[in-house]
Amino acid sequence: MALDGIVTHAITQDLQRCVGARIHKIHQPTNHELVFSIRGAGMQGKLLLSANPTYPRVHWTTGTYVNPMEAPMFCMLLRKHCEGGLIESIRQVGRERIIHIEVKHRDELGDLSNKTIIVEIMGRHSNIILMDPATGMIHDGIHHVTPAISTHRIVLPGSTYTSPPEQGKIDPLAIETEQAFLDALSDSDEEAPLYKRLVEKLSGFSPLLAKELVHRAHADQDEDAPHTLTEVWNSYNDFIQQVKSNQFTPTIKTNSDTGKSFFSITELTHIEGEAELFPDISACLEGFYGNKAERDTVKQRAADLIRFVQNEKAKNITKIKKLEDTLVEAKDAEKFRVLGELLTAYMHQIKRGDTFIELINFYDEEQAVVKIDLDPQLTPSDNAQRYFRRYTKHKNSLSIVAEQMELARTEIAYFESLLQQVDNASLGDISEIRDELVEQGYMKERGRRGPKKKKVLKPTLLCFTSSEGAAIFVGKNNTQNEYLTNRLASPSDTWLHTKDIPGSHVVIRGGDFGNATLEEAAMLSAHYSQARDSSSIPVDYTTIRHVRKPNGAKPGFVIYDNQKTLFVTPDERRIKSLPCVLK
Repeated sequence: MALDGIVTHAITQDLQRCVGARIHKIHQPTNHELVFSIRGAGMQGKLLLSANPTYPRVHWTTGTYVNPMEAPMFCMLLRKHCEGGLIESIRQVGRERIIHIEVKHRDELGDLSNKTIIVEIMGRHSNIILMDPATGMIHDGIHHVTPAISTHRIVLPGSTYTSPPEQGKIDPLAIETEQAFLDALSDSDEEAPLYKRLVEKLSGFSPLLAKELVHRAHADQDEDAPHTLTEVWNSYNDFIQQVKSNQFTPTIKTNSDTGKSFFSITELTHIEGEAELFPDISACLEGFYGNKAERDTVKQRAADLIRFVQNEKAKNITKIKKLEDTLVEAKDAEKFRVLGELLTAYMHQIKRGDTFIELINFYDEEQAVVKIDLDPQLTPSDNAQRYFRRYTKHKNSLSIVAEQMELARTEIAYFESLLQQVDNASLGDISEIRDELVEQGYMKERGRRGPKKKKVLKPTLLCFTSSEGAAIFVGKNNTQNEYLTNRLASPSDTWLHTKDIPGSHVVIRGGDFGNATLEEAAMLSAHYSQARDSSSIPVDYTTIRHVRKPNGAKPGFVIYDNQKTLFVTPDERRIKSLPCVLK
């Protein structure tokens, strides 16, 4: 894990600005995450505490989180003991990935009490625990740990808090001389790579950081040549001095070969690729984790929705295959008419009870003999009529089958657009997509307790500001698309959509903009589409007055004319640079 003890040290230093401030509001948007609204002491912001098994972290956040209708029990407990409380201190335990937030709070009777919020950033064992520091008793944890899960420590209400097992490593910030550094690693495996020896002996050192310091020591040398700890001391000491003076360079580095990203509080020179620098560790962590964590949460929340939409799409694909088989059969309709007319012409040769008859086909240039099956229980006339009825049925089915195939193709396109919307959805967008499927009759409404939820008349839209100052609105699902295109936008506004590709409706408000805004809006249209990872994506644009929804069309479906087409390749960095708010 790149979020090691040294990064945790940087996080703790970054959080010192909220010491003396108060916890104004507490929310728990997911099962693993808490968001504290912090105010006072000359600052204001949102603090994210996450015990997500895959993406555990702590940092300031600017993200938007959708809270459940009813707050979870752990959130209610924190509100009782910490909401309105004063943050007295924030400290790291040694160089471990453990942060203690000390809070002074006044209870319902007006008495002051102290509480400790413990954040343990330990992969799938991560946790957030509320503890009474006077007694060491746990009030509760965001994740319960029972004796069946762990014999070492229990995290349950009323139990005594036990720290995670110590690893017996040396605090790297306590090493001040080269001799102390050499002594600290003297009993490590001398045959092991140098970076592994650092990880083995130094608390808070991840393999990523250790590899970086070893690389710096060897930067001007042959990588295959043998090296010693003495050579690593200088790069190690320079780095530690920077950490002690809180001189951090938060960086995300993307490997040019594998495309995998890494982050650290220092530059990662041992990785070849593009680097992105951040003003502080919180911005770095939000840039690295934010979108990944949200995508995972959305996928978990929308798992049943995705399966349903995929199944409905598969049903229509199967339906088209069956209709194609019916179409092949229907194309033989003319054959049944010919057989009916032959039976009518040679009716005098047919006797009731015959099972077949062989007749000369006078419609055939070669006058070939054709064998015609008969129903022995029918009269010759009824046998002829039977073939005429089959002819009529197949002929009529041609138009019906064509109509059904077109309906099935429309359904497939609709479900493909929904899958694209789920792929780009935030937690708030998922409920709108689910409500749409209920309204369209595809899904049954989930059983709700309490009053019926009112339909939101004005959905929330993403609003970007272009480099020229123009407002660009993006709809991320059909509810938002219909509101944006049919209600919010003016006739003279510019409307964009990927050409023949499922995607979002994008609208540039007003007409005072140049090519830069048009290109940025086209990039947003491509980014929020099924082709987001492609290049040279065609994007159509026209004015709203030329966009309309046909009667009876599916939600979000429109037709348009007088369009022009741009070909763009989304530039992630340029898109991220555009200011964005929810409106």
